[in-house]
Amino acid sequence: METRAVRLYGKKDLRLETFQLPEIKEDEILVQVISDSICMSSYKAAILGPEHKRVPKDVDKHPIIIGHEMAGNIVKVGAKWQQQFQAGERFAMQPALNYKGSMDSPGYSYRYCGGAATFAILPQEVMELGCLLKYEGDSYYEASLAEPMSCIIGAFHASYHTNMGSYEHRMGIAAGGKLAILAGAGPMGLGAVDYALHGDRRPGMIVVTDVDEARITRAKAIFDPAEAQKAGIDLLFVNTTNLQDVSKYLRELTGGTGFDDVHVYAPVKAVVEQADQILGRDGCLNFFAGPTDTAFSGLINYYNVHYNSAHVMGTTGGNTNDMIESLRLTEKNLINPAVMVTHIGGLNSVAETTLALPEIPGGKKLIYTGINMELTAIDDFAALGTTNQHFAKLAEITSRSKGLWSVEAERYLLENW
Repeated sequence: METRAVRLYGKKDLRLETFQLPEIKEDEILVQVISDSICMSSYKAAILGPEHKRVPKDVDKHPIIIGHEMAGNIVKVGAKWQQQFQAGERFAMQPALNYKGSMDSPGYSYRYCGGAATFAILPQEVMELGCLLKYEGDSYYEASLAEPMSCIIGAFHASYHTNMGSYEHRMGIAAGGKLAILAGAGPMGLGAVDYALHGDRRPGMIVVTDVDEARITRAKAIFDPAEAQKAGIDLLFVNTTNLQDVSKYLRELTGGTGFDDVHVYAPVKAVVEQADQILGRDGCLNFFAGPTDTAFSGLINYYNVHYNSAHVMGTTGGNTNDMIESLRLTEKNLINPAVMVTHIGGLNSVAETTLALPEIPGGKKLIYTGINMELTAIDDFAALGTTNQHFAKLAEITSRSKGLWSVEAERYLLENW
């Protein structure tokens, strides 16, 4: 089987190539990748190359396919798995394998398994660990985005609280409590807002901070505070740029109690320290954003850790149950992962986009691997539509869904591009 894929050969060395995949073994599965969203983790792997903990040291001789937020169709099933999977089924995949203590992961470690490809081979450990997941939703992009959503869901589940005099941890954010999502108007932050509003365990207050007014405006357009209020949740968006004392202002929003849960979505020292300062009694701080600086640190009030039962933790990635929850919520239209997406592109745009990811504004970059398309902001569809009928149609479609990507938009793209 011939595949077209973006492969990593070393630091900042990504190449779009066409090559032959080997015949699958009896314990492998061949898949067609339809969509793959680009993760900041792929940027880190591309920048670090063999120095990345998941990238093989001999990647210069045996390049790996990047991308791990993939979805598509099962094409051929090895004999070992034919009772569980059939050709033609749609799939999503949980890439955090942790197989027998190994850090190997699709999109970082495998020669033939990655999302930035037209076809890929899933190694047997994916199926053995239950990480190949059937998907019955209406679109491919929603299955791709189930992976980043699972990371968000995992953070919500990993938070914990306690009762005085008891050593038992009550897992999850405080039901009916006060939740702050700091630096939260970016793609992952918006996914967190969506889950907080529509998940099983909901807070009574959500405060979202950011320093970018354009991002806050977009967030308010997607999540109407008036609609949240109807569901019994106070939703507030705060631009902290011109606030003299951010922590004081945020604490006052809670009536002085502080927040039960604070999630940090940017590895910025000032933001981490604000998070610590706004925790209430038995408050849980989840440092969600992964820094690239191995010496990154910030001040923590250890008096509050000791006397106020403040908890500080971090999560990276979600597990398979989080992924399944994400898929099921999406299938039921309870969450909309499209809130994370701001750009659409084809496989030809992956290498350049991945290497420049921190400099490209907006949210998630969603890739359709079977097409050639320069990375394009959804907000630019209308202007491009003056000379291109396909962009004009996509602009018309997305205008009906608050400027968000949609099932209808995906179908039009796949049928007409």
